[in-house]
Amino acid sequence: MTAETHVFERPPEGAAEDWSIPQDWDAYTTEDHETWDILFKRQVQQLPGRASQAFLDGIDVLNLSKPGIPDFIELSERLMDATGWKVIAVPGLVPDDVFFDHLANRRFVAGNFIRRREQLDYLQEPDVFHDVFGHVPMLANPVFADYMAAYGRGGLRALKYDSLDHLARLYWYTVEFGLIEEADGLRIYGSGIVSSHGESVFSLDDPSPNRIGFDMKRVMQTNYRIDDFQQVYFVIPSYEELLRVTVETDFAPLYKELETSCDYAPDDIAEGDRVITRGTQAYARERAAASPA
Repeated sequence: MTAETHVFERPPEGAAEDWSIPQDWDAYTTEDHETWDILFKRQVQQLPGRASQAFLDGIDVLNLSKPGIPDFIELSERLMDATGWKVIAVPGLVPDDVFFDHLANRRFVAGNFIRRREQLDYLQEPDVFHDVFGHVPMLANPVFADYMAAYGRGGLRALKYDSLDHLARLYWYTVEFGLIEEADGLRIYGSGIVSSHGESVFSLDDPSPNRIGFDMKRVMQTNYRIDDFQQVYFVIPSYEELLRVTVETDFAPLYKELETSCDYAPDDIAEGDRVITRGTQAYARERAAASPA
């Protein structure tokens, strides 16, 4: 799931008022479980030395008794013991107020379908692999689990402001596509990266994207792309700092300020950015602008 804004009238047929549905684990086919196993194996092999230690530690919560796709009931029991969170199935994207309410109450919403075999490397709508493999390991980390709940509470407060698009950018550039500075260098923690075979490499190794130190306002001014790898990654110093800044920020005046502030393209470098690595696209554009006509 992402925090993009959506408008719906009512839950679809078969869903509860909170849009939850049964996972129906027994309905998964052998091919469904094999697809999960293929995705799981190759990401687990690829992520050591790339993923944050918090994510690698959290993978243990996915090592359940049944093969293939995790059973949300068993998964929620383990997650509840760790941080008080649970995983519930939903039929797809849910309304903003429902999404925020679930997060605020430590319920993570996950799609219960899995991609087809020919979609292993890219799927636009999040499936159970993205939602569970990508998100749940970080929810086993107490500090990040608190951040997710704080984001949900902030989202509920933000509904009275016309700034959900800015708040969605915070989710996108942290929960989905965030990097962190650890003792051994930059590491991945965003679910959109750790669940992607290609972007797990691109986000750390490719010379084209900018990697910029996290700043709340800067993040919320930055557009993002949904059709390709990112051209900017924001880097947090620690989960504790991410939580602190989120909890201590007074968002009402920030939303007001953002109404008249410029937006940045994904590959822009702004004045005041702490640039950790500058992408080749931004560098080439700056060189072209500085060259005499």
